[in-house]
Amino acid sequence: MTPTTTKSASPVLVVIAFAIVYIVWGSTYFFIKMAVAGFPPLLLGAMRFFTAGLLLMAWCAIKGEKIFVKQNILHAAVSGFLLLVIGNGAVIWAEQTLPSAMVAIMVTSPPIWFVLLDKPNWGSNFKSKSTITGLIIGFIGVILLFRDQIEDVLGSANGASKLPGMLLLLFGTLGWASGSLYSKHYNTKGSVSVNTAWQMLAAGAFFLPASFLNNEVERVQWNSIPAQSWYALAYLIVFGSIAAFSAYVWLLQVKPATQVGTYAYVNPVIAVLLGVIFAGERVTLIQIVGLVVILSSVLLINLSKYRKAKTGELAVAK
Repeated sequence: MTPTTTKSASPVLVVIAFAIVYIVWGSTYFFIKMAVAGFPPLLLGAMRFFTAGLLLMAWCAIKGEKIFVKQNILHAAVSGFLLLVIGNGAVIWAEQTLPSAMVAIMVTSPPIWFVLLDKPNWGSNFKSKSTITGLIIGFIGVILLFRDQIEDVLGSANGASKLPGMLLLLFGTLGWASGSLYSKHYNTKGSVSVNTAWQMLAAGAFFLPASFLNNEVERVQWNSIPAQSWYALAYLIVFGSIAAFSAYVWLLQVKPATQVGTYAYVNPVIAVLLGVIFAGERVTLIQIVGLVVILSSVLLINLSKYRKAKTGELAVAK
């Protein structure tokens, strides 16, 4: 894997893209929870990403963009599997049993994995004291999030443990970070929209047979699916997939992965607020503390990059 150069982009477009990723993705946890109340998880993933991928690909075809480039399709399939099947699939599956607020808090760790997995930038990342300190603090935050569940497993707590779902989410964040870095470093020359469409179609191609193997299609009662689950699916397709995911993939091409990963600052806050206000979910004090600790670590990890960017701006101004 070789590092790629960052493309230039309009500051206004960058701000808009970050706003979409921050706000829309923060709300998707709430809407995924609403959707899985009516749809089986794997079938939900297949319907969401196949539909979004087809709509986006149709738009690309209307614009006359070049669609069938073998290398681009292969790279999109790999990154789509890591990002959407492993990363987002873990979220969909976990929200069957976990509150959306807890899921959002659990997936704040990708910025930590970005540093650990971004081999081309290890030299600069691990020379930074703030990055090393941020990593240590981040892992303390993850441990805090797992504390209650570890005590339940070791002790004699009653009820089903949430630990399996939390471990699945941790694995999902690793997949998300890996897919993000793969998408960045194996950047193709094709259109971002086309590549994004192929990523979603590839994810749908993985989800659909998995849904059949899990007998979801046979078990689902289409007539009994509540209207709000259909509305949530529509929101996830249009805003969560086409708008926000496209913005995220584009940002990976024009901004450092660690900077793009700062969506973790805002997403959990929005998700927690929506879950608590509209779904009556409960967030424990230790989970809030873990969230604050992890977000503090993300700030430290990105501190050196903020300083470098500021230094560069001052140098240009002179």
